Amino acid sequence: MTSPWSLYLARTSQVLRDGTARVLRMQGADEPPRLPRTIFTFNAREDIQQFATGCDADIGGTSSVHFELDTSPKNNLSIGKQATGVFWGDMRLGVKPGLEGKIRGGYAAFRNKTRPTLFGNLTEDVSNHRYLALRLRLAGDSSTHNSYFVNIQTDGPISTDLWQHRLYFQRRDNTWEDIFIPFDNFVRTNSGELSEDQIKMYREKVRSIGISLLGGNSGSAGKYELGIDSIRIVNNEDVEMPQTENLSNPGARL
Repeated sequence: MTSPWSLYLARTSQVLRDGTARVLRMQGADEPPRLPRTIFTFNAREDIQQFATGCDADIGGTSSVHFELDTSPKNNLSIGKQATGVFWGDMRLGVKPGLEGKIRGGYAAFRNKTRPTLFGNLTEDVSNHRYLALRLRLAGDSSTHNSYFVNIQTDGPISTDLWQHRLYFQRRDNTWEDIFIPFDNFVRTNSGELSEDQIKMYREKVRSIGISLLGGNSGSAGKYELGIDSIRIVNNEDVEMPQTENLSNPGARL
């Protein structure tokens, strides 16, 4: 098992490597990196421990949330993995007695934790890539399938800004698929509401990436389950578009 100190040193080394690469690019010594890059994997217990969860039960709702390592061969054999992550629980719209009309139930989420280094918190530069790519497995009750969102938080000027995009699935039969979302298609939200001023995402410093299930927004309740294998960043040449899709769609799907 990787120790917290080893993770801290690894993140610090990554900051040093990224900083050196940026200096070289400024000097014209190298082209901006365009190769696909994996930001997060979900294939070991240590991977899962780097993520935090939350749901409406934290403030008086009645939903539940779990984020665990799934070692089921049935779910993982098709992609050649021994384990993947699984986000699951019960989505409920009700709240505890006495809180009716005071809070709103119906949400659950996970995102990566803050990643401290010797030089401050680790962030990701995604400015040279066009798409966020997620390998996911949709299961659970069909009533929850249309209420998943991807959330990105950056080191932009307003710390409460959250960049959001709905997850559009092509497969709903508990099998894996790769979903590609153009970074330009994310919208700016704040305190759960769409911001009137839609500024460009500060893609040079991404602090966190996560997924939420917003059943309260759509009135959707039931058992939810979402498998996740990886989160990557890619460009056009790495995306195989289905025949019926084009780049004008909200999210490209494979």
